[in-house]
Amino acid sequence: MAVKVHILVRFNFILLKIFRFEIVGKLITNQFVRVIKCLFYIFIYQIYPMNEFFFNEIRNGNFTEVNAMLKQNPVLLHSKDQRGSSPLILATYYDQLEIVELLLNSGAKIDMKDASGNTALMGVCFKGYEDIAKILIDKGANVNEQNSMGATALIYAATFNRANIAKLLLEHGADKTIKDVRGKTALEHAEMQAVPSLIALFKD
Repeated sequence: MAVKVHILVRFNFILLKIFRFEIVGKLITNQFVRVIKCLFYIFIYQIYPMNEFFFNEIRNGNFTEVNAMLKQNPVLLHSKDQRGSSPLILATYYDQLEIVELLLNSGAKIDMKDASGNTALMGVCFKGYEDIAKILIDKGANVNEQNSMGATALIYAATFNRANIAKLLLEHGADKTIKDVRGKTALEHAEMQAVPSLIALFKD
């Protein structure tokens, strides 16, 4: 991605330099420059996977571009980036609410996992995005899914002191007895945070 961005930046710089010179006594028109740039971008898209551009637009919260790319190439909905994250996982992680709703309404797999076995719901429990957590749960996200370390969304909510999300998860059937690979439950993670109100949620 860094190489690609560098190429694009250099290309735009070269075009700017060309634009300042006179050819046959006339300056190159803006329209000509736009045509050349368009052709170059098409060339770049052929060399580099389109999904890299797609994921970058998700990170930047560019709803219009993400929507347009999905319509042009629906298979992007189930693609993964270099870290194994799906579009939905990335959108939730960057708190892009509008794009999250777009992806879900387009049929994104809500419990798809990244390379570490994390789901979108686990990610928002770590980040603390309550609105997105509620949307995912309402759309049917598995609140008891476990990642490669055995952690659940509830364990993450406890670990990072996300009391409101923990309460929401418990109200929707999160299992307090599940243990991670270290043998610790959500309650034990909450006790490590030493926050009475958080601990109380798991003892009710």
